[in-house]
Amino acid sequence: MYCVLIFVPYQKHLYFELPPIFSTSRLHHMCGIAGWVSYQDNIDEHLFTKMRDTIAHRGPDDAANYYSEKTNVILGHRRLSFLDLSESGRQPMCNENGTLWVILNGEIYNYSELRTELVALGHTFKSTSDTEVLLHGFEQWGVDDLLQKIKGMFAFAMLDEANHKLYLVRDRFGIKPLYYFKKGSHFIFASELKAILKSGIPAKEIDFSSFADYFVYRYIPSPKTIWKDTYKLPPAHYLKVDLQSKSTNISEYWTLNSTDLSTNSNQLAEEIGGMLADSINIHSRSDVEIGSFLSGGYDSSAIVYYLSQQKQNLKTFSIGFENWDNSEHQFAEIVSEQLKTEHFSKIVGSESLDVLGKLSTIYDEPIADISIIPTYIVSGLAASEVKAVMSGEGADELFGGYEWQKTYYAQWNPSSLPGKLKNLFCNRRNSAVDEYAEYMAMGRFNLNELSGALNPDLRSEINSDTDWFYRQHYNGSLSPLKSIQKMDIKCFMGELVLTKIDRASMAHSLEVRVPFLDHELFEKVFTFKESVYFKPNVTKFLLHENIKNKLPKKILERKKQGFVGPDSYYMDIEWYKNIILPGKLLSEQVLNKEYINKLINEKAHWRLWKIAVMENWWQRWV
Repeated sequence: MYCVLIFVPYQKHLYFELPPIFSTSRLHHMCGIAGWVSYQDNIDEHLFTKMRDTIAHRGPDDAANYYSEKTNVILGHRRLSFLDLSESGRQPMCNENGTLWVILNGEIYNYSELRTELVALGHTFKSTSDTEVLLHGFEQWGVDDLLQKIKGMFAFAMLDEANHKLYLVRDRFGIKPLYYFKKGSHFIFASELKAILKSGIPAKEIDFSSFADYFVYRYIPSPKTIWKDTYKLPPAHYLKVDLQSKSTNISEYWTLNSTDLSTNSNQLAEEIGGMLADSINIHSRSDVEIGSFLSGGYDSSAIVYYLSQQKQNLKTFSIGFENWDNSEHQFAEIVSEQLKTEHFSKIVGSESLDVLGKLSTIYDEPIADISIIPTYIVSGLAASEVKAVMSGEGADELFGGYEWQKTYYAQWNPSSLPGKLKNLFCNRRNSAVDEYAEYMAMGRFNLNELSGALNPDLRSEINSDTDWFYRQHYNGSLSPLKSIQKMDIKCFMGELVLTKIDRASMAHSLEVRVPFLDHELFEKVFTFKESVYFKPNVTKFLLHENIKNKLPKKILERKKQGFVGPDSYYMDIEWYKNIILPGKLLSEQVLNKEYINKLINEKAHWRLWKIAVMENWWQRWV
């Protein structure tokens, strides 16, 4: 391992670890970041490097640390290279006088435009990196105005040595992760929980209120994690650490506002088509080849259509399941043939369930989405050919494409109710959160189920309002569809879907770009009343109008299907018995054996799935 030392006045502890052979023609982007603040003792830099390197899969191409003696803060960075690997583009990166330091995981998509603006204001750049825009932007505008200007997917840390402040920032939708531990004389943060645990500082103490939440939501909702004193920074928030007073403060810097303007629906569809094309174009910026996931559904097919207009020899990737009529690979192949992509498919069987044990290490926390397995497998397939792919996350939230949204709209839209029932509408909306919890559950654990499942000594950890997280993000003042769309954005997408895709892809050092998650696209759609952009009889109307003559009819008429395997894979009761009955959750009396036997007798496979995922996680981490 070669070492390059870069000396900045008064900043002696900056060091990089580089592979023996490296290019100088690329710029880094997808990465892993970590940092440690100690208010008393000096930080063990050797231990910190081990901590940083637990997330080497997020950035296998390069590594670097910066230690600030002035503030007793160390910043670490792992890099996955895409654009410029020259010395001027490395992280941690500082401003001209070494008073600001930044580490970035992600992409600032409008960095070129912001760079031009900053140069006009007198700033001088030493690199072509999007990371440097954060430094000069912070100097020029401060953190609040900077965050209003940047577009992208990102988690970054900014150390302001001159003012003894540390800022942690997460993107608007939560595409990139950021965790932190706060207790006593230590504040530690990282892209993944495993890095924080590697520091040896947090006591591995289960937060059993989070344990109970997991069975309700299939994930542990922000800001909580499975461990005590350790937290997720919520999407669209930044955290400020005052390094002198040792205080922390969290602020929300963006909310998706809504108005109910009217306009011509077809005119809006045309405008959205242009914005989507622009988003896909800006997401395509890279000096390395970018492919695309392709499921044969609306969203990924639309992305592949737009991409195929820009580039030749596009590589696309899908996963299929043997002996299943609805296997996605066959629909993906139809799209690939029409759009002339170089397509790669992988067909798997029930043996794919064996991947579950490995995923407990990858995800750090238990997460029970049933698509975690196919997502991991297709990410590995794509990573064997390209370093980055595009994916369709966010389209259903944006355009109202989920079946539960349609059901909700049909049931609760006042215009769909007979006249004499319209006056009951407001009363019905009081049950909105309860209905949403049913849509989301996949084997619902309500208060009674949780009380039966957990050891009696743990029942006090159960929140009496098990749906507290949904309730937190429900806005009854919005129109019916928008209220559920916003819950989907904050809950289903922000906590489950984006976590799933980030960990599965980064485990393979694969970058996933999500062009539907452009905040200006969401702001545009939410400007209008739902009748403008949502048509009950046309799936994702605004998207449909842009692709209806571009994709095969069989794809356009295909019924919505999640990225899953056949239900039969998840209904094997013997498989659950083999995992759960001899497991630690029962032997350590965390769960109630009588309750587990009841689920087995009832063949309640979705509840058993959540328990099997937790059992695998427990065996790995506890």
